[in-house]
Amino acid sequence: MSVLTDLIYGGSDAVAGLTEGAVNDAIAKYGEDYKVAYPNTAYFLPTIFAATGVKVEKLGDLPACVGVLKSLISHEEDLGQALNAGLATAVGAEILEALKYLGGADPYADEPGIGFVPDPVIRSLGVPLVTGDIPGVAVVLGCADEAKSVGDIVKSYQSKGLITFLVGKVIDQCVEAGVKMGLDYRVVPLGYDVTSVIHVVTVAIRAALIFGNIQGGDLAGLLDYTKNRVPAFVNTFGEIDSVVVSAGAGAIALGFPVIVDIDLGENQVPGALESVLDHTKTVERSLELRNIKIKHTEIDIPVAFAASFEGEIVRRNDMHLEINGEKVPTCELLLMRDADVITDHKIEVIGPELDGEPPVYLPLATIVEVYGKKMQEDFEPVIERKIHGWLNCIDGVMHTGQRDIFRIRITKDAVAAGFKLHHLGEVIYTMLMNEFGSVVDKCQVTLVTDEAKVQEILDKVARPKYEARDERVSNMTDEGVDTFYTCILCQSFSPSHVCIVTPERLGLCGAVSWLDAKATFELDPSGPSQPIVKGEALDERVGSWESVNEAVHKYSQGALEKVTLYSIMEDPMTSCGCFECICGIEPMSNGVIVVNREFAGLTPLGMSFGDLASMTGGGVQTPGFMGHGKNFISSKKFMAADGGVERIVWMPKALKETVAEKLNATAKALYGIDNFTDMIGDEETAPDEETLYAFLTEKGHPALGMDPLMNE
Repeated sequence: MSVLTDLIYGGSDAVAGLTEGAVNDAIAKYGEDYKVAYPNTAYFLPTIFAATGVKVEKLGDLPACVGVLKSLISHEEDLGQALNAGLATAVGAEILEALKYLGGADPYADEPGIGFVPDPVIRSLGVPLVTGDIPGVAVVLGCADEAKSVGDIVKSYQSKGLITFLVGKVIDQCVEAGVKMGLDYRVVPLGYDVTSVIHVVTVAIRAALIFGNIQGGDLAGLLDYTKNRVPAFVNTFGEIDSVVVSAGAGAIALGFPVIVDIDLGENQVPGALESVLDHTKTVERSLELRNIKIKHTEIDIPVAFAASFEGEIVRRNDMHLEINGEKVPTCELLLMRDADVITDHKIEVIGPELDGEPPVYLPLATIVEVYGKKMQEDFEPVIERKIHGWLNCIDGVMHTGQRDIFRIRITKDAVAAGFKLHHLGEVIYTMLMNEFGSVVDKCQVTLVTDEAKVQEILDKVARPKYEARDERVSNMTDEGVDTFYTCILCQSFSPSHVCIVTPERLGLCGAVSWLDAKATFELDPSGPSQPIVKGEALDERVGSWESVNEAVHKYSQGALEKVTLYSIMEDPMTSCGCFECICGIEPMSNGVIVVNREFAGLTPLGMSFGDLASMTGGGVQTPGFMGHGKNFISSKKFMAADGGVERIVWMPKALKETVAEKLNATAKALYGIDNFTDMIGDEETAPDEETLYAFLTEKGHPALGMDPLMNE
């Protein structure tokens, strides 16, 4: 037996013995019927469920899983068999980690690691993964000889936009090296124990279940998906023992190459297990092994710029500057101009800069003027909304909101590094020309901080422009256009899913409107949004068109035959897993509940968002359930064939408050109902079916008197 396979089997044997003993001890202490589960997931113990289809729910389910685990450890010389033993180690790690959560325990409360990564976090990563904003997943574990070397590697991944998971003493070393950590920074410490690496493994596995429509028990499909669609790899630092080697074998079986910083000599497996002793070459080789291409953007600013800083929160005590649209006049506006009035790359600050002792408070009007032979007025709001994302990629800058209500905070550290307001303009100019150079030939950015001038721009230019845009968009209807658009951005993770985007139905992720899709096609004619000339409807009531059916059949590679746009009961549109909300039938009340991703509790159906999402995602059609964006809730086309918004009987309170103004307006316009959201239950007024029915009866909710939903 080779040294490598000997190490793999030694580690898997050790984990198997430890797992069997821990399971027996837990059963002796708590009994076979005691519940075992990870928090906030619909996928039980995900590795076991995905590989075998077994839904582990109580301790008594685990001995059989241990038996399966042990059967994978064949001790044969064949490397493929040894990799199976690595999968056995993954199963053992999953069980050992799950036992830490018995009785609702919070095993990572006193550690820097977060342990298990819940389903909503994985779903929130879906859009940036499929768009390439997160180009890859790095797993860094062990203990390096020097904190600086591993810190530099993690910072490099961070600057390139990857999400990095840390296991072991490298967590402390990254803290020592000054790495910014947390989900917001895309550097996520999992835990000190090597078994905590399973928490990143289950991220990959649940990506297959959530986005790829991989069914529990389809091990071959799972391994194919993780290998070809999850761009992950592993870096280990320091000496490795047999358990680490066995865990690495499990990663290789999933398609994730492993790079170590010790000399493995002849035990290397090119492309799967390699030694890289020079830490300055670790990043380059890791990216090569997964064919991860990084788009380099050079911007002349004194701080880092990367997508990994997009979620950074700037606390009040850390800020040097705040621009708050709720307290001072603000606006962001992109305008199409003639060529002769624009000086390309002109960036001007009119008014005070951010100098002075912190905290500094300023108003701000950001005026971006562009010229291009192919530029269209429809592109203005599409490009304008990009400002939010671009500024958030600056290390030390936080941007929230848009238009005339936004807030910017800039940290003391960024200002100390030399950051000025004009650098905001530099970022906007560079990113705009990089992303929209096909339609923009010239661009200039003006940042106005003189309050009187900002107020004048806001009153005379910005708000009239916003109002004109809103009036145009609000008056657009599906009947008023002759073309719909596809969106297949999410197919890198959900191969059979196709969104159909219309003026009254935006993409289910909430990020792609009809105008966005139209602009995307104009900017990239071979890209993810393709036009569908409507033609004559097959059935206007349910929203069925021959051309739409042909498009979904074509772009789903034959997985779908037809969809309707206005029904959740008859051939509903598919969902990838990136949806903001899910609506589903609530039989007792003859209506539907709507739940958003952020809601962590149970719906009156007794199911969480994750439970419902497990039925709805992966590009499948699920009559009675539908993923969608938040703004679609107030659309006149929402479930139009099934009774419309009158069918909505329950929403989480926070979501109800978010959509109240527009939803109430829709209900008033369509049905003459005032304050419709007051008739909708939530987790406080109606936590279960019985209390919901009583609440709806008291309020006289119209759904109770409508035709049976199931027969429509």
